[in-house]
Amino acid sequence: MPTKKIVITGADGFIGRNLFDFFASHKEYDVWGTYHLKKSFDHPNLIQADLMRREDVSRICTGADIIVHAAAVTSGAKNIVSRPYIYVTDNTIMNTLLFQEVYDRSISRFIFFSCSVMYPMDRTVPVKEEDVDLENGIHRAYFGGAWMKVYAEKICEFYSRLGRTSFTVIRHSNIYGPHDTFDQDKAHVFAATILKVMNGKDSITVWGDGSERRDLLYIDDLIRFVGLALAKQKSPYELVNVGVGRAVSVAELVSRIVTHSGKKLQIHFDPSKPTIPSRLALDYSKARELFNWEPSTTLDDGIKKTLDWYGRQSLAT
Repeated sequence: MPTKKIVITGADGFIGRNLFDFFASHKEYDVWGTYHLKKSFDHPNLIQADLMRREDVSRICTGADIIVHAAAVTSGAKNIVSRPYIYVTDNTIMNTLLFQEVYDRSISRFIFFSCSVMYPMDRTVPVKEEDVDLENGIHRAYFGGAWMKVYAEKICEFYSRLGRTSFTVIRHSNIYGPHDTFDQDKAHVFAATILKVMNGKDSITVWGDGSERRDLLYIDDLIRFVGLALAKQKSPYELVNVGVGRAVSVAELVSRIVTHSGKKLQIHFDPSKPTIPSRLALDYSKARELFNWEPSTTLDDGIKKTLDWYGRQSLAT
């Protein structure tokens, strides 16, 4: 069987690194990845590229059969609240250049990672793909980032209609696991909590009041979905929720991480710190029906796997 060249943008990031490792273990793929400024790991198939430069985008797409676009500007609650504009310009430029290059080169498949920020953040039942209210339902803290993602989703659909490339758009929930961004200023809620717990002595302080609820999906389940989408999708365009279908409060998450860490820590909450009140879970019935996918990692197992990985990384450094 001839191998397919798959290029993973942002292969040095959280989702990208896990994708790279997954596809590198499959003989039917010739796996390549991009990084921007500094490699986080060594591999001969890593390519330095600035995806806001047309010539770099053209270079990394040469000979590709599949593009999995995992590169993005992202951050935690602090920047979302204080500097929301940083997600708009760079991501829009990267996405637009890649979409056109994929079309010009007739690359057959494109995987695009969207997110769930365009959904209303106060739902008591899991939301379906059609449960988007673009007029009134986008939380003001996510307004710019949400519209950037919606624009990208629609441009994927636009190019799919031109007939050269099939697109899978993934609206995933909050992803966690190995290779996450364990940086207190940039980390999302799960990685930020791991950092606080593992560095805590007698107590930790959590931003917000703990009532915010998140749908938390272990990284391996997301990567498995990508593999299924590449193997099973027949239509030129699909937009699919990929999540657990249950929202867990930050207070419950922190408590579970502390328990599995084996540490004795007092947990304090600070409502004055930046946080975005929300209650959101994703209905993944479409992913199950189209691709026979559903999450397989429980939150407790995911926490234990992540803590184990984090501990081994700490020992290595």
